Parts: sequence; C-alpha cells; structure tokens
Amino acid sequence: MNIDLADTNTKRIQQMLTQTRHLMGGPAVGMVLTLIIVTDESAQYDAVRAATEVAREHPCRVLTVISRDSRGNSSRLDAEIRMGETPGETVLLRMYGPLAEHTDSVVIPLLVPDSPVVIWWPGQPPAAPAEDPLGALAQRRVTDSYASRDRLDALAVLAGNYRPGDTDFTWTRVTPWRALLAAALDQDHAPVTGGEVSAEPDSPGAELLAAWLAARLEAPMERTISQGPGITCVRLTTEEGDITLTRLDGRVATLTRPDQPEHQVALHRRPIAELLAEELRRLDPDEVYHEAVDRFAKDLRTTASHGPEPLEAR
Repeated sequence: MNIDLADTNTKRIQQMLTQTRHLMGGPAVGMVLTLIIVTDESAQYDAVRAATEVAREHPCRVLTVISRDSRGNSSRLDAEIRMGETPGETVLLRMYGPLAEHTDSVVIPLLVPDSPVVIWWPGQPPAAPAEDPLGALAQRRVTDSYASRDRLDALAVLAGNYRPGDTDFTWTRVTPWRALLAAALDQDHAPVTGGEVSAEPDSPGAELLAAWLAARLEAPMERTISQGPGITCVRLTTEEGDITLTRLDGRVATLTRPDQPEHQVALHRRPIAELLAEELRRLDPDEVYHEAVDRFAKDLRTTASHGPEPLEAR
C-alpha cells in the first residue's frame, strides 16, 4: 500500500502510519530499529530497494531523507508511505526550502520509540558523521567511501574523524577476505614477514585490508596495483613459502599455502543489500574497524611527513 501526503507535517505522517497499520491488521510494535537513509532523488530507488530487502530480516522503520531545492523561501514536506511489502514501514521524506537545512527536526518525531537508530549515507558521506545533525541521533553510522567522487580522499577524511559507532561499507566488503585469511592463518605456519594487497588503484577496501593485516601481523604490507575488479590478490610471505588468496574474476578465489593443494572458494562481490544486512546484525561499535582506520590514518600521516617514498607498512 502506497500513500502520498503532499505539503504535510510529521503529526499527519504519524497519524497515517498508525491508521494504515491498524487497517492492515499489523502489530503496533515489532520493529527492531529505525533506519535513516540520507540520499538524493537519483539514488533513492536503489537505496530503498536494498533497505526493503533487508527489512525482511530486520523489521524496521525506514526513513528516507531526500533534500530537494533549499533555495526557496517557503518550506514544504512531501511524504510517501509504503507498507505491506515487508514487516516494517518505509517513509520517503522530501523536504523543500529552508526545511531541507533542518532535516533532524522532521526525523526525530518519526523515530520508533525506545529502539536503536542506524543511519546510512549511500552516496557522498559527511566529513564527520558523528557531528552531522542526523548522525548524532544514531548508534551506528554507515558510510560508503567507495561511492564517493574521490574514494581514497573520502576514506582518509572519515578515518581522521572516526568516532565509536562509525563504519564504512568498504570495510564490510572485505569481511569474506578477512575470514578466509584468518582461517588460513589459524593453521600451523611460519611467521609472516611481509606481504602485499593487490587491487584496482582507488580501492579503499584494499587500503583498509592492508592496514588491518599490517596491524594484526606486525609485518609490512605493500599496496600494489592491478586491473581489478576490486581486490584481486593478497600475498603473505613466510620462510616456508607464500600464502596467497587470489580472485581475478570477482566471483571465485584460489587459496594456496606451502605444501598444501590449492583450494577454490566462493568469494563473490556482494550486493548492497547483503552489506547493509551484515551491518544491521551488530549495533555496538566495531573495534576492529577502528583498529584498521586508525592504522590507515597513521600510515597517511607517515606518508605526509616522509614524502612520496613507499612505506614498509603500505
């Protein structure tokens, strides 16, 4: 069921949500969180579709904030309510005029009471998510530096402004890589003395993976360039030989270890809905992500102070 409310207010939206829920026989409660999506008109379709898929696993109220032209003199709020597709509720909020500069005043009355809040920026993220008016409402703040105009610069800014509760989809994308590498390193092997992460030139995920490996293994990690897609190879050097995880087609990877047969493992590039679902499974601060971005930021500062020469830790 879709309901359009033109030139409306939050009280009217809340009343319509309650009336529609009762009309459809839905429960008054049952939503486990509020998901705020901050996007523009061109990207809202894909973002809402991903959130709708995820809501089947995590029933929630999805508030999609779309700021339209803020240059007008009069404020206006248009809302579109969607119910029945999932156990949750979806509300698209289009704000015009000065109201577009005060989105938090519209969102706060529509939050699900006594439940966590997660905010997601599918496109260009704010420089400091925790200091954003909407970001300050959330326990978890999800960005995607891969969707930014300058991916590595966006990741560097986010790393420098990290606060507990921040995370980025570039980190979520490397979860399968980290899991496979951790499983390989759980078996007996000689100490890792170095390695490299190979990926397309502007891959923030490769930067974070290299930083995480360097911090955890206390070994230098070189960042090398490949044709992609995404990360194509991780090579860890030991005295007994190399441990390598190679994925050239974006779907299947090959794991090789010294004196062991090769193993083919599924390692596909996951869609946004899977990434979002993974992030919604945990609402506490991601300390491992903090460790990775802290190391990444530290390496950037070292690079800036020593000039363009390659670093051992990169």
